[in-house]
Amino acid sequence: MARFSTPRSRSIAASAAVMIGLAGLGTGALPASAAPVTVPAEKTTPAPANETSVKIGSVESGESYDQFIVTYKASTQSADKSGRAKAWGKAAKDAGVSVKELRALATGGYVVKADKKLKGAGAQEFMADIAKSGLVEAVEPDAIMKISMSPNDTRYGEQWDFHGTNGMRLPSAWDVATGSGSIVAVLDTGITSHTDLNSNVISGYDFVSSSTSARDGNGRDANPQDEGDWYAAGECGDSYSGNSSWHGTHVAGTVAAVTGNSSGVAGVAPNAKIQPVRVLAKCGGSLSDIADAIVWASGGSVPNIPANATPADTINMSLGGGGACGTTYQAAIDAAVSRGTSVVVAAGNESQNASNSRPANCNNVITVAASNPSGAPSYYTNYGSAIDVTAPGGDTRYAGQGILSTINTGTTTPSSQGYTFYQGTSMATPHVAGMVALMKSVSPSMTPAQVESALKNGTRPMPGGCSIGCGAGLVDATKIMTALGGTTPEPTPEPSGNLLKNPGFENGAESWTANRADTFETGTAARSGNGLAGLNGWGYSSTYTLDQKVTIPSNATAAQLKFYLRVLTNESTSSTQYDKLTVQVLDGYGTYNVGSWSNLDANSSYEQQSIDLNNYRGKTVTLRFKGVEDSSQATTFRIDDTSVSTS
Repeated sequence: MARFSTPRSRSIAASAAVMIGLAGLGTGALPASAAPVTVPAEKTTPAPANETSVKIGSVESGESYDQFIVTYKASTQSADKSGRAKAWGKAAKDAGVSVKELRALATGGYVVKADKKLKGAGAQEFMADIAKSGLVEAVEPDAIMKISMSPNDTRYGEQWDFHGTNGMRLPSAWDVATGSGSIVAVLDTGITSHTDLNSNVISGYDFVSSSTSARDGNGRDANPQDEGDWYAAGECGDSYSGNSSWHGTHVAGTVAAVTGNSSGVAGVAPNAKIQPVRVLAKCGGSLSDIADAIVWASGGSVPNIPANATPADTINMSLGGGGACGTTYQAAIDAAVSRGTSVVVAAGNESQNASNSRPANCNNVITVAASNPSGAPSYYTNYGSAIDVTAPGGDTRYAGQGILSTINTGTTTPSSQGYTFYQGTSMATPHVAGMVALMKSVSPSMTPAQVESALKNGTRPMPGGCSIGCGAGLVDATKIMTALGGTTPEPTPEPSGNLLKNPGFENGAESWTANRADTFETGTAARSGNGLAGLNGWGYSSTYTLDQKVTIPSNATAAQLKFYLRVLTNESTSSTQYDKLTVQVLDGYGTYNVGSWSNLDANSSYEQQSIDLNNYRGKTVTLRFKGVEDSSQATTFRIDDTSVSTS
């Protein structure tokens, strides 16, 4: 939306800024006392006089429209149908469409329909041409609205892994599916009673054959209750004691916590079912128990165990150990996959090559590494060629940066329910298992191979970079579910030799990290295509950052950053830099300013800028565009068609 303010004296603006500050409002909010400030509906330069009061609606990336809502100015020309047609007659001709008026709305507008759909920039240009007629007050697409799931779970705001900048982008995926009909078997420590889980839990099984480890008085049975995996000093090969982890309950909550119940947390696949399968107890679990559990969970036959009446289409194994995969593990996994069950496993937390960990190194599994809130691989995660994809695993060294999920509060035996932050590839894995549940709820016939392919195709590059081996990248739920819905926009090919990803912002925020969501725009303001980045432009104090990490080859003889910049401003000064765009390079040791522009560089079109990056050859650096705006008079810095090239 528009961020330009109307021209006014700097003294008035300063007063308004003081009132804003005293009101304690967040970015983007304006108090009633700041009446002299107006914020038009579009983030564009002030329009020509005949368009000043026209509000033009926005278009969604990849969407096409054949119906528009036009609100006319009160005049004799708009009193009848033929008069109203004058508003869109020329626009229709220029767009190559035939338009007819359908009906009037109770709000005072009219619905008009074109004989073919206009996509992206075409729809935006059509509306802009209608605005130029001088006969309308507003025009917008007659957009199709969809059910949008916005969890009201009280701690959902703490789940950065779901909705944060470097999370899995789940909210839009939930508009496509929520996991209905999918079953995820969680092979873990079992499960404890929790009101944020219980209604999504179906019958499972306890495969722990050792009654001593199981602490339930017997061996295998139909009760997957987690009795606690605590141990005393000297047990389990450790000199110290350990409390019960309730690991299976935490993993289950990430997969499918009850969502929209005004309590606790949300789950990746909130309408999927969890099948708890207990394979871990005091001191861990045996390969033989785990192998039988894999077969049973996928619908196979296990001697002396009743058949699974509800076989899972996905198995989550947030567990592991050292060594080669081995015959038993591989046979069980192959059997599950042959029955159509996807097997999702943790990469391990030893900060080593995942080829040394099993079942991460087995064939026919989806091996998951862990990322942190910065979009980089977590410090503990295993890595390398065995990794298929990466998902949020957290970092509990910092407050609020772990993965929040369901838990039991008992130190040893079960007590009351609760929530806590954990970290690990164990936490990353259920993100992917839940993602598979979403996929299978839309396309139940997908084979495990097709699931794995769709997951890999539905990743985005690691926002924080990854040089150690993070598989195909960070799992992107929106990208995956949009593709399954058949509406994925074709990505714009990147220029040959360009080290930057998504250089023209055609895929929105993909591969970029910004501190403000409104940085990424679509429409005719783009230099090419339909996407661009717009920094600042509000007319009061604001700071925008736009980052992408890039590795510049050490053997390059030269390296250069190029981008197209257009500066639009309401500042009237010819000598003072009130608002400023700085290009910075961050190499882990310092932040270096390598280029600067300001309101004094206002121009009527995009101009290409070039910055020498020779000093950063052989380094992985973050390139940052930083826009800083003062307390009055708007300046917008538009950026498009970026590139880093070497020779």
